[in-house]
Amino acid sequence: MRTFYKGWWISAAILLLAMSLSYSQGVLNENQIKTAVFLSPKFVLGPGSVENRYYYNINFPRGHISLKSFNAEVIDEAGNPVPLHETYLHHWVVARYYGHVEYNDSRKPSESDYFIVRNDGICQKGVLGQYFGLGSETRGTATHIPDPYGIEIGNPADIPEGYEERWLLNVHAIDTRGVEDKLGCTECRCDLYNITVDEYGRPLRPDYAGGLRCCYDQTQCRVRHGFEGATRSLYLRYTVKWVEWDSSLVPVKIYIFDITDKWKRFNDSTGLSTEHDCRVEYDIEPCSATDVADHECINTKRISLTMPTGGYVIYGVAHQHSGGIGSALYREDGKAICSSIPAYGDGIEAGNEAGYIVGMSTCYPQPGSVKITDGETLILESNYSSTRGHTGVMGLFYILVADQVPEPEHLLHLPVKMYDKINRSAYVGAAIVLVGIVSAVAIVQFLFRNKVEDEYQPIMT
Repeated sequence: MRTFYKGWWISAAILLLAMSLSYSQGVLNENQIKTAVFLSPKFVLGPGSVENRYYYNINFPRGHISLKSFNAEVIDEAGNPVPLHETYLHHWVVARYYGHVEYNDSRKPSESDYFIVRNDGICQKGVLGQYFGLGSETRGTATHIPDPYGIEIGNPADIPEGYEERWLLNVHAIDTRGVEDKLGCTECRCDLYNITVDEYGRPLRPDYAGGLRCCYDQTQCRVRHGFEGATRSLYLRYTVKWVEWDSSLVPVKIYIFDITDKWKRFNDSTGLSTEHDCRVEYDIEPCSATDVADHECINTKRISLTMPTGGYVIYGVAHQHSGGIGSALYREDGKAICSSIPAYGDGIEAGNEAGYIVGMSTCYPQPGSVKITDGETLILESNYSSTRGHTGVMGLFYILVADQVPEPEHLLHLPVKMYDKINRSAYVGAAIVLVGIVSAVAIVQFLFRNKVEDEYQPIMT
């Protein structure tokens, strides 16, 4: 009987998701979609070593176009995908900038030679201005933007005279072959890296146990005594899909929210203002023995944010590290906008590595069904298992927002394409968005009880 009800629930969820996607995910003629595969500059890693540098003026599609998706993975010189238990992809970031036409180099240009073109998010203090970015979940996370939407780039009217549009790439990868503590290395624990100062030579604060300040470029995580492993050349292989821009396309804006945002409101002579201080990372304290016995080892972090300019939500996804059990964005009254749940691997092959997050569920609301108003207060929530402590975890949420939705008659002329890489968690998330009666907290608790306890495993040693 239990199997019957489980099958009925999954079938109903699939049907509900199909109903939501059949209207919203029409695609242009496949012949119009262009695809290009590029390689990052080569980086060389040995056991325990770290790559975390920026590459400017990378290969990228040119012209006035609409970006439709961006996927990436680490490969070796033979083109073989590298599993996370060998090289952990902490994160990668792709950002847009305008570079002076006379400066054509992959090294960082001077301040007069370039300036970053940020997304529309609220973290404007030098971080989280990227257009794309994920981590270990890259291979199993959908990034496709449904038609007729797209990220508009390359508009000649926006590019200053004497400059051209360019792209930069940051790759943060950690080689964990032979290390003493794989999870500790991926969480950048300072004691394993023997780090007491950051990359600029500034002393770390006494309570800083781990995070980005301890695993910067060319640092070394502790390797088991006697272990020997060869260095190897690696690349980030990234695939970009796009279409030529035309008036039938609807542009979307990129917003990235951060659970560590220490934003505040204040009044000055110009009126109400906001200041955001996004710290990007935070630590998870281990739960007590009593909590373990009561199965209550969930660390929940929640903040409220004000959306400066609203619109219709087209896509949503979260970014978490190992130990993450889901994140959600919802309204003040508790109605969910989007929930994003991690999938953990259970094998050894690339894309299914046991104990690692290998995908995040995504949200594709029906056009016009989820609208955020100008100045609306939103609630962001990030949940982690706290059966053990974690350092340097992240709780980011990425959404795409359109100012308008296309006319129904425009959509009716588009063929429908169903996305086929959505797991059970995505079906549940779609049901929440459509029905709008289950809170984000409830779904995280449901999935934690029914899914995460079965699938969360320690990172392999």
